[in-house]
Amino acid sequence: MPIATPEVYNEMLDRAKAGKFAYPAINVTSTQTLHAALRGFAEAESDGIVQISTGGAEFLGGQYKKDMVTGAVALAEFAHIVAEKYPVNIALHTDHCPKDKLDGYVRPLLAISEERVKNGRNPLFQSHMWDGSAETLADNLAIAQELLEQARRANIILEVEITPTGGEEDGVSHEINDSLYTTVDDAIRTAEALGLGEKGRYLLAASFGNVHGVYKPGNVVLRPDLLKELSDGVAAKFGKQSPFDFVFHGGSGSTEQEILTALENGVVKMNLDTDTQYAFTRPVADHMFKNYDGVLKVDGEVGSKKTYDPRTWGKLAEAGMAARVVEATQHLRSAGNKIK
Repeated sequence: MPIATPEVYNEMLDRAKAGKFAYPAINVTSTQTLHAALRGFAEAESDGIVQISTGGAEFLGGQYKKDMVTGAVALAEFAHIVAEKYPVNIALHTDHCPKDKLDGYVRPLLAISEERVKNGRNPLFQSHMWDGSAETLADNLAIAQELLEQARRANIILEVEITPTGGEEDGVSHEINDSLYTTVDDAIRTAEALGLGEKGRYLLAASFGNVHGVYKPGNVVLRPDLLKELSDGVAAKFGKQSPFDFVFHGGSGSTEQEILTALENGVVKMNLDTDTQYAFTRPVADHMFKNYDGVLKVDGEVGSKKTYDPRTWGKLAEAGMAARVVEATQHLRSAGNKIK
């Protein structure tokens, strides 16, 4: 199937919310990790989301220029071609973009999609994220209003993060403390500024103790039940039940019960990066250790081309990451739920 149209993406999100499941949003940094994500979704018979962070886009742009827009556009165009060979619907998304990178990343990408739509085509990406969690909520929402209007014109969904996620990702970091919990007042102010769909659809990354990266049990207290409090508080004021499409950030390392509670409370998208990075790299490390005398020209020998050929260990890496994507779809209950 081709990359999801705006209509299909909206249907995906609606089905997830109604069915209380969520899509894994898999960060990719290369055509190889893209194929791994697509393969995992196909094997699980799950639609899904593939996303590119600012750091991932810079890496994709090549180390000579490190241009984020070039990297993101190149992979998106590649994805539009190869995704047709996979029997699932895939949405393309850009991950965390802080204020100082908006002009070099999200705004140009929105402009590209807006021009495509004016010419009768579908947008290049289906959603973009604005990460204003380092700003005051007032400034965060003011920028979100501007971006939401531009996204609406381009038939794109905006994702907003209104309060911090702990840990570090692509240079954006927050301490692990009590600020990692969104309040009902935060949610109400968001609804007042961005509406509840009438100004354009958006995904809401609310904080309930989420932390990016790797952490040991006990260091983080996740409270996915908080999402129900936010929904109920906004519903009581605006009269719209289940008003938000929630996003679960910092999903790597979460327990199955935490995930299930989040699904019951309106999460439709969960980001995975750390776990899939490890799943991609682990088979490569295993191959290198087991075949060190083949991948290296040791003691004047010539090595073994079959072992250092990138295709040899690359296939192992793809399979390892694809298996982790399948596991994620099972945890999030999207496996077997592709649009027919």
